[in-house]
Amino acid sequence: MLQNLTDVRGIKAWGAHMGIKSKRRDLALIVSDRPATAAAVFTQNLVCAEPIKLSRKHIKDGVIQAIVINSGNANACTGKKGWEGAVAMAETTAKELGIPVEHVLVASTGLIGEPFPTEKVLKGIKESAAKLSDRQVAGSLAANAILTTDTFAKEGFDSFEIDGIKINMAGIAKGSGMIHPNMATMLGFIVSDIAISRELLDEALREAVNKTFNMITVDGDTSTNDMVSIMCNGMAENEEITTKDEGYHKFLEHLIKLCKHLAMMIVSDGEGSTKLVEYRVEGAKTEEGARQIVRTISDSNLVKTAIFGTDPNWGRIFAAAGRAGVQFDPDKVDLYFGSGRAVQILDKGQPTDHSREEVKKEMKTSTITVTLVLNEGDAEAIGWGSDLSYEYVRINAEYTT
Repeated sequence: MLQNLTDVRGIKAWGAHMGIKSKRRDLALIVSDRPATAAAVFTQNLVCAEPIKLSRKHIKDGVIQAIVINSGNANACTGKKGWEGAVAMAETTAKELGIPVEHVLVASTGLIGEPFPTEKVLKGIKESAAKLSDRQVAGSLAANAILTTDTFAKEGFDSFEIDGIKINMAGIAKGSGMIHPNMATMLGFIVSDIAISRELLDEALREAVNKTFNMITVDGDTSTNDMVSIMCNGMAENEEITTKDEGYHKFLEHLIKLCKHLAMMIVSDGEGSTKLVEYRVEGAKTEEGARQIVRTISDSNLVKTAIFGTDPNWGRIFAAAGRAGVQFDPDKVDLYFGSGRAVQILDKGQPTDHSREEVKKEMKTSTITVTLVLNEGDAEAIGWGSDLSYEYVRINAEYTT
């Protein structure tokens, strides 16, 4: 079994089946042996779920010791009873673990607007608290318990050294549909045994999320429940990182690496998707401009349907770039399809003597690379998206039935 959450010092987990979903596990608990420095980012949707409202309050002091997650019910648009359910999740978790209630983060994912099954969830919390384990199987059970329409669990682990001390970092995520830049219907939970200040941890997480989770798209919808959080309990016993020194940058590098791994697993599992597309914009004036172009192209339904149909309609890509709200000279642009820039389609804004069959050959692969070179600066950005298939429509047309 691959290393996971429970291979991080002081981390225990469990995943239980409490009956929200008919067969799959639907309650996960992740706990640190001691209070951890923590940070989190949340959905930007004004319509947000009750657990998001509660977790925003609990994260303010930057200390968390437990995360409880249910799947199968989003606890969004559920009114007073939904709020009471989210509070009960935190209170029950705190009581079972003997920790302050404000040290508990709460997350939910699933159907929006359904009455929240508080009693079932609380039963699952009690069961999970009693079975918490640092065995690898426990980490995998937690990873499986947070899934909804996902077809596989999304786990990752990394280790590295700072001043000769081994640092462990692991994460789990869920997401398949309603995936869009600025967070999506996705949850991500990362744990590490590094010692780092609250302020630097918050900054590192936001940078990592901006470069990874905020650069993926499946269908352009931003959800009510999105959250990415990180707990760092310091049990590696390294000297606490309080400045942006070599140790901080090494931590940030590996955090981005782990987040990218989880983000790409989400895109590869996009509802009904058949292809993973990497979009690269290079030679831009600013990184933010490059990011905006990547987001616009990757979120274009016309582009995604062309990718699905293996239709070499590259004009859709160029047109999407042009409406991204970023100034550039179309007569300077180079466009390539394929890994290693296999086929050049535009050379300084002019169509090359390429054949449609060359482009179609590159589009038939399960992983496609599209590179747009603006030739206006040194900034670049990378993002990932899926195609848009008939199966995506079927899944989402029948989601509640």
